[in-house]
Amino acid sequence: MLTIKNKIEQSVLIKALPFKKNIRKTVPHKHHNYFEIIYLSEGTGTHTIDYQTYEIQPSTLFFMHRDQVHHWDITSEPEGFVIIIKNGFIEKSLDGELKRLFAKLSEQAVHYTQPSESVNLLFNLLVIEGNTSDLSNFVVIESLLKALISKIFASIETTQTKYLGVTRTLFQQYIELLSQSTNLRNHVAHYAELLNTTPQNLNAICRKEVNQTAAQVLSTRLINEAKRQLIYTDNRVSEIAFHLDFVDASHFVKYFKRHTGFTPMVFRSQPF
Repeated sequence: MLTIKNKIEQSVLIKALPFKKNIRKTVPHKHHNYFEIIYLSEGTGTHTIDYQTYEIQPSTLFFMHRDQVHHWDITSEPEGFVIIIKNGFIEKSLDGELKRLFAKLSEQAVHYTQPSESVNLLFNLLVIEGNTSDLSNFVVIESLLKALISKIFASIETTQTKYLGVTRTLFQQYIELLSQSTNLRNHVAHYAELLNTTPQNLNAICRKEVNQTAAQVLSTRLINEAKRQLIYTDNRVSEIAFHLDFVDASHFVKYFKRHTGFTPMVFRSQPF
């Protein structure tokens, strides 16, 4: 069974802390009820998120969504920060711009940035201010988080993802298409055509790489994107169904429940 790790107390809505230097290798696991911003200003190795492997280099930002499966393989001592944000914190905020920035941030996976003293300072200030369960200084934390996210978007490089090695396998190209697509298509044949291969060949490659069919790999991406939109946007279920290329909302609801055990509306109402 997949391990579910929880790094924040039930009563706490936001928590900032230094990245643990003793973390090197971890087994695949997930976090069930929060969003994470992970900033590594030092360190090398890899971070695998939902079957996609990213290189760690100074400076790297990772954005971990609820229920994403990931693991670390860090080869040198890391230096950085982790911010854990529950949806309750964003809901409590009256700052519309912060909510807009956070929704935009939830679309990201990784950014490679230039070292920034101001980004480091904002992370440090959040470590100092953001570790109280009563949120008595909520406005201060809210302002610091807004400033940090603004700086992140101001400092990201054009290239959003970098892959290990010079040549990408067909499987990596498939994952890249799924990760970078702003309009997912619910048909393996569509991606096979883009990759100049057949659905059968793409299926065989996926089975070899991750012991899953191409459709299962696609469904993971579809469900993750559906969860992201349900948690971080106000889009109606019918809008999400259309965006994810389902025939109608009813088909999407059945598909989502089959893969998660919840209807979309029940999932959206879950505490986060």
